[in-house]
Amino acid sequence: MNKNIRQVSKQLVLLLLLSFCKQALMAQQADKNASPATKNLLNNLHRLSGKGILFGHQDDLAYGVGWKYQEGRSDIKELTGEFPALFGWDLSGIEKDKAENIDGVPFSNMKNYIRQAYDMGAVNTISWHLDNPSNGKTSWDTTSNTVPNILPGGTKHELYKSWLDKLAAFVGSLKGSDGRQIPIIFRPYHELTGSWFWWGKKQCSAADYIALFRFTQDYLKNSKNIHNLLYAYNVADFTSKDEYLERYPGDEYVDIISFDAYQYGAVSNGPAFIKDLTSRLGIQQEVAREHHKLAALAEFGYGEIPDPAWWTNVIWKSIQPYNIAYLMAWRNAGYRAIEKDNHYYAPYKGQASASNFLNFYRIRQIMLQKKAAKQHLYK
Repeated sequence: MNKNIRQVSKQLVLLLLLSFCKQALMAQQADKNASPATKNLLNNLHRLSGKGILFGHQDDLAYGVGWKYQEGRSDIKELTGEFPALFGWDLSGIEKDKAENIDGVPFSNMKNYIRQAYDMGAVNTISWHLDNPSNGKTSWDTTSNTVPNILPGGTKHELYKSWLDKLAAFVGSLKGSDGRQIPIIFRPYHELTGSWFWWGKKQCSAADYIALFRFTQDYLKNSKNIHNLLYAYNVADFTSKDEYLERYPGDEYVDIISFDAYQYGAVSNGPAFIKDLTSRLGIQQEVAREHHKLAALAEFGYGEIPDPAWWTNVIWKSIQPYNIAYLMAWRNAGYRAIEKDNHYYAPYKGQASASNFLNFYRIRQIMLQKKAAKQHLYK
């Protein structure tokens, strides 16, 4: 072998090794014993990073504006002709053996919806607005020093474990029509940099939050043998990388980093929202690159979407420069009698921003169910 051939061969080997190392870093998984489909989902989302963005919608199959629990309905499908690529659900109430969650969705229905989403090649993500274990009140009760109480050695630790047992039973029972366990993106203790939940920034120390995140995951993996979860770290407001990472539980405990963002007030607030959103996306992208994690916009929206060009002029303009795996619009509850408001964050047929959403939907990088299915995310 001449000198030039040897040199080229060495370069090829080096390139292959670098590629392998990069993939190994990208594919680092919180659960080393994750199911094959769960590992494949993470790897495929990494593969799509920078190429495609899954569009999601909370409770999309359960209800929409003006309807509830009608098989096959979806506000997104009725507008675009296809379902979202990502479906969000919440398990609040599962810890107390309730028949339905905080938003009135029966858990038996939810299990079917999750299976339908998986069967169509889409992705499911779950949050958990669990009640306050210290006093039985809601997630929004911040009157008790709850997090230390539910950690090992705390007065409510055994109760908390019993709640995790119930969550594990539900998650572990999720199976597709192919008989395989359904991979789920699990987003526990979300919006942690806010102070409106009992696990919030003012309600517990950074050390206690990290301990809670780690204990929860270790218990599910090691004690309950749950291996179909990807774990998402989810913040709310932040202005720096240090603030974003203050309560980060560590690379070995996180698969996806994310935050939530909502526009409020007048349509004229759009430029300020874009400025804030792009700033946070830029910080998150830097963190994702340094820690080799997927990045996402786990919740977003603008109540009633009064801006007819919001999807292309605000959202797409904000997210276009950044690599995010998915973004999920919050739920379409429609008119709420108690609150006396219209509560929806995704368009429906005839809504003011519907035609603009169709322009957003047609952007090459935006993926709904049909594009997602072609990626065979679980294989």
